[in-house]
Amino acid sequence: MTRPNLRSLRGKKPIVLLVLLLLLGFLVWRLTLGNGGADARKGKQAPTVVTAVAASLRDMPLELTALGTVTPNNTVTVHSMITGELQRIGFVEGQMVKAGQLLAQIDPRPYQVQLAQAQGQLLHDQALLANARLDLARYRALLTQNSIAEQQVATQDALVKQYLGTVATDGAAVDNAKLQLTYCRISAPVSGRVGLKQVDLGNIVHTTDTNGVVVITQMQPTNVVFSVPEDNLGQILPALGAHQTLPVEAWDRENLHKLADGRLLAVDNQVSSTTGTVALKAVFTNDDNTLFPQQFVNIRLQTEVRKNAVVIPLAALQRGQPGTFVYLIQPDHTVALRVIVPGPSVGDQLLVNSGLVAGDRVVVDGVDRLRDGARVVLAGAQTSPPDSAAAKGQHRHHKAPAA
Repeated sequence: MTRPNLRSLRGKKPIVLLVLLLLLGFLVWRLTLGNGGADARKGKQAPTVVTAVAASLRDMPLELTALGTVTPNNTVTVHSMITGELQRIGFVEGQMVKAGQLLAQIDPRPYQVQLAQAQGQLLHDQALLANARLDLARYRALLTQNSIAEQQVATQDALVKQYLGTVATDGAAVDNAKLQLTYCRISAPVSGRVGLKQVDLGNIVHTTDTNGVVVITQMQPTNVVFSVPEDNLGQILPALGAHQTLPVEAWDRENLHKLADGRLLAVDNQVSSTTGTVALKAVFTNDDNTLFPQQFVNIRLQTEVRKNAVVIPLAALQRGQPGTFVYLIQPDHTVALRVIVPGPSVGDQLLVNSGLVAGDRVVVDGVDRLRDGARVVLAGAQTSPPDSAAAKGQHRHHKAPAA
């Protein structure tokens, strides 16, 4: 019996390995392209999974957005009208106060003394006036009897008038002393929130103090000042000219929570040459004090409501060589590139001026993998044939007959 030639076997080993690799590659090709490859051989591609939303018909409010600053209707630095020692503070820092409420009390005693002096001087001069009038009456009686010179009567008459002026001056001095006495009570000129006190008890306050006693900020109502581009004036001025109320909403800085509802109050009388914007002012009742002075808020100004507008999600809008377009779902499960004329957007919704009608389904997710005419399948839709699935279900539930 002859033994196999080991050298010849070793020489054929690379050929065997090459054949095995070719067989393995063929099997992989059959497994990966066996089903999809059949479509590829026919010139077709696997369908793309997309999400679609139908265009809807609704009344669309058109809005302008801007960043605004809460500006109080009134901010008052309360100063003392007189000089004196601060004896009492009648407010708690940060509290809400009403107009006329006592804020501080200055020592009234020096002004009470001044009032008493003025009243005493008035009484003194009134007595002199009364005596001068009596003398004038006697002089006039004597003049009728030719017992006195006419010059003396005229002099007495002038003295009476002099005392009348003095009494009038004394009366004004009394009124001034009373007024100074009332200034000892410092009252709130407007309703609002008081800030931190600027002076402590026992200090001498002056009319020239820069910081005053306290600052009051009116909270209700309050204003928000914001700016919009000058190109938007055409949307605002006609409505204001027709005395329409333009609603304004104030939102927090993250645009997540609405803070208050108000209305447009006024438009500034000139456009800023630096920024090309115009300042607007909106007023809010601010009953719950959600708007705080100097707070930054996001403003949404509603300029009009477009009736029966075709609306789609903003994510469906695409821009490219054809212009602005969307991918429209066709009945044969393909997509068609549809050029549209977009209108303004509000949030994540887009108003379509032309190109779509209500009910048209547009792709909102998966558009980056699409082209005109591409086959698609909607996300969540059943992709396997119903009959095949039913057959599998029957097979799973089929029981073998009893032996």
